[in-house]
Amino acid sequence: MSDIKEMPVERLTATSLPTKGYAALQVAADLVPFDFDRRIPGPHDVQIDIEYCGVCHSDLHFIRNDWGMSMYPMVPGHEIVGKVKRIGDHVKKFKVGDTVGIGCLVNSCRECDNCKDGLEQYCQTPGQMVFTYSGIDRDGSVTYGGYSNQIVCDEDFVLKVSDKLPLAEVAPLLCAGITTYSPLRNWKVGPGKKVAILGLGGLGHMGVKFANSFGAEVTVLSTSPSKEQDAKKLGAHKFIMTKDEEQVKSVANYFDFILDTVSAPHDYNMYLQMLKTNGTMVCVGLPIEPAVIPAFNLVFQRRSFAGSLIGGLPETQEMLDYCAEKNITADIELINIKDINEAFVRMEKSDVKYRFVIDLGTI
Repeated sequence: MSDIKEMPVERLTATSLPTKGYAALQVAADLVPFDFDRRIPGPHDVQIDIEYCGVCHSDLHFIRNDWGMSMYPMVPGHEIVGKVKRIGDHVKKFKVGDTVGIGCLVNSCRECDNCKDGLEQYCQTPGQMVFTYSGIDRDGSVTYGGYSNQIVCDEDFVLKVSDKLPLAEVAPLLCAGITTYSPLRNWKVGPGKKVAILGLGGLGHMGVKFANSFGAEVTVLSTSPSKEQDAKKLGAHKFIMTKDEEQVKSVANYFDFILDTVSAPHDYNMYLQMLKTNGTMVCVGLPIEPAVIPAFNLVFQRRSFAGSLIGGLPETQEMLDYCAEKNITADIELINIKDINEAFVRMEKSDVKYRFVIDLGTI
């Protein structure tokens, strides 16, 4: 136990850290209070007191095992912010008291080409990209997420968070933020580009903020006319109600880039026809049903249909630093953790503007 700094004397003989959380004990179950143990921090570990954790739609997919990779009991949560409580002797990046965050990953192989290039989210070694929850860490343990009062993580997967911004509003940046920031940066969205954000939810509202900040002309595509006012407030220049055929026709062959944030099944082909020649549509939502994309919709205008998954550690840190510089945060509703099951019901009805965040002081 000599590798632990700031460890009270009475804890030095402990073999684990008793932790409080909320968990789904079986598939599709409501979350309930759940006590479990985390590992004692090792030489390269950081122990974090969690203050806030965002509620992502992926959490609900995992609880329901929609993607066939869930493990129970499950403590969800991968939009984590808090303060460093203890560090291992070999930790160099952080000190006790630092404000930090953890996103969707807590480990990877670190040896493949992608990991070496800072693209840990695309780790090429099977089974070595470790999710923050419902994953198997490299020591064989099951990972538990941020719907809990503390977490222990290797310092390489912990991020620095500025104290300039309201911490609760920063939490969703660890998933919703980087999920939208990464493709916008990768496809070089900026001045002179006409960009559409499909869907105005937890992901979409961040996509609008980033695309606007990058200098693009931003249009929100939505089936809900009631969202037009919010879209404009968030930074959209235009709004297209996609149930209106005339409005849809007005943007045929119009956009350079479409960011599709919708996680419900929908017709990709209608939106592909809104792309101009050489335009790209990137999917960051994860509908359960497979997509059908006729080659004609791509070939005849040299359009591209692509996907994107969060960001690596360097890009996520870049995004957090950018948000601190530009004063960009998520629009949130702060909740007591006992209200999490109600929040899931409301989230499915799009009854949140635009991300629930759990106050872990309520656990």
